[in-house]
Amino acid sequence: MTVFHLDDFLAGWIGGGSSVIVGHPLDTVKTRLQAGNGYKNTLHCILTIYKKETVTGFFKGLSFPLASITLYNSMVFGCFSNTQRLISRYRYGDGRHPSSMLDMTAASMLTGLVSVVVGAPVDLVKIRLQMQTQHVLAENFNLAGNGSTPFRSVGLQAQTMSRGPIHCISTILQNEGIQGLYRGAGAMILRDIPGYALYFIPYALLCNWLNPKENGSPHPCTIWLAGGLAGSISWVTATPADVVKSRLQADVVQHRKYNGILHCIMESYKTEGIQVFFRGATVNAIRGFPMSATMFLGYELSLQFFRNS
Repeated sequence: MTVFHLDDFLAGWIGGGSSVIVGHPLDTVKTRLQAGNGYKNTLHCILTIYKKETVTGFFKGLSFPLASITLYNSMVFGCFSNTQRLISRYRYGDGRHPSSMLDMTAASMLTGLVSVVVGAPVDLVKIRLQMQTQHVLAENFNLAGNGSTPFRSVGLQAQTMSRGPIHCISTILQNEGIQGLYRGAGAMILRDIPGYALYFIPYALLCNWLNPKENGSPHPCTIWLAGGLAGSISWVTATPADVVKSRLQADVVQHRKYNGILHCIMESYKTEGIQVFFRGATVNAIRGFPMSATMFLGYELSLQFFRNS
């Protein structure tokens, strides 16, 4: 029997697309809180974005993740499921053998590592597009210099803002080279290796707990609830590494403030204290639930449809 299954990738593609639409507005708020300044709290950030940019401000940078996150989640879910089967095949001689906790941990951590290949450039472009406001540009410009930058200089920077994801990628390649697309990848690895373990394992445990029928497929409500709770757990615990990643990726080459992960951690702590590493945790918890609930529900229902057809 073939161990590799293509339907896992296709189901992940469908689930990923639906989750992006649900979670992108709060993802924008999370990014602004972590990488920008001038926001007192989550509510103040939401009201500021709405006041200055209207509803469209929450969907800034949506087109690229909508197109790319489908590929990303396709790879994540396809990699996780197929790695589980490979491990079961070599450990137990049967790819259909139920995975142990150790098997799931190994598969999820490997998935987190592999996901950075596609996820780092996707996140980088998304964050650069989300951060494109004159307000944030001015703050970043002042923080990089001595705080006395004339407004006309900020205006000049604003004129060179990316016109879209393709232009953003082109600008990054031109100014920073291919390595520029992977800025923050190290922090993303620190986030995603434990993050995916705390994503797939709680989901499996909650599904087993909420679904007493061992041989039956979980009810859609069970999938939705387990997926949402797993997403909130994963995102909250990943917040410190996510803050560092967001700051590194929002740090443009012309006005660079951070030399790397350790420098970003030390500078952030020095200027804003330990609480900076938990900035956006509330948004991550709230946003993680509907995004992951939609992701897992879309994935599982699509998988059932493909396998029953």
